[in-house]
Amino acid sequence: MQLTQEWDKTFAQSDKVDHQKVTFKNRYGITLAADLYLPKGADQQKLPALAISGPYGAVKEQASGLYAQIMAERGYVAVAFDPSYTGESSGTPRNVSSPDINTEDFSAAVDYLGLLDYVDRSRIGVIGICGFGGMSLNAAAIDKRIKAVVTTSMYDMSRVMSKGYFDSMTAEERSAGLEQMNQQRWVDAANGEPTMAPPGLPDPSQLTGEEPQFVKDYVDYYRTPRGFHPRSLNSNGSWTVTNPLSFMNMPLMTYIAEIAPRPVLLIAGENAHSRYFTEDAYKAAGEPKEMMILDGLAHVDLYDQVDKIPFDKIDAFFGENLK
Repeated sequence: MQLTQEWDKTFAQSDKVDHQKVTFKNRYGITLAADLYLPKGADQQKLPALAISGPYGAVKEQASGLYAQIMAERGYVAVAFDPSYTGESSGTPRNVSSPDINTEDFSAAVDYLGLLDYVDRSRIGVIGICGFGGMSLNAAAIDKRIKAVVTTSMYDMSRVMSKGYFDSMTAEERSAGLEQMNQQRWVDAANGEPTMAPPGLPDPSQLTGEEPQFVKDYVDYYRTPRGFHPRSLNSNGSWTVTNPLSFMNMPLMTYIAEIAPRPVLLIAGENAHSRYFTEDAYKAAGEPKEMMILDGLAHVDLYDQVDKIPFDKIDAFFGENLK
């Protein structure tokens, strides 16, 4: 794999952290590309480690890499990875996602971290941002090696795709959507490749002002210099038309209670349109669990607003639970 070696992140490089590009395979043979962030001088120590990914449709050069670098500054070995079929990771066709494979991606990152000489494999946690918050909870439920999990601005992608926002999708709408994607499969099969959906986010100049606030917030992050990255689906591309199929009847939160007795910290903004995913996950999770609803914050604020993201709390949570 030819990985970009120059610093091409949406955030400045820290002089407190060593950084390197790495790869590792998941259980399906897909090679994942990742950025490994190490506290300077880490080689002689056995350190706790974190696997980090998200948001959904983003790449490791965006929010997940920012989180990883900041947590490395605080003494963790942190790996931010591109999910299968996206970014610099392998897998064809491109620009598809899967509740199963993307859950496995977290476990593959745990595999990788646990083989590093300077990582204490009994002290590995995960952070999932946005749609990969749901995937991280599913991974923690099935992978007992994950000792603690944090989500920020969590989305349950299976719920939103199969039921719509706030579960507003009717049975007729669900059936019609499935029928449309089922018919699309014949088109794709005849063409020999999947059809790409239209770009999900407009250019800022195309906003009319009538869009929901969360759409404006997404555009402000992904489609402006604040968070734009050329390999990010949300910045510069789209998913396949049939991408939702794998999420339509594969609910990610089914086994969330089985994370217990390992701890969960769920963080969301007070004004986030996605807040209900976090609140419902908190209700379903077993003890011990914590939920933080941050006053005045919206969904996208927890992507890159380092003065607003509660890194002190996240650090303290992992410090207590990755002993």
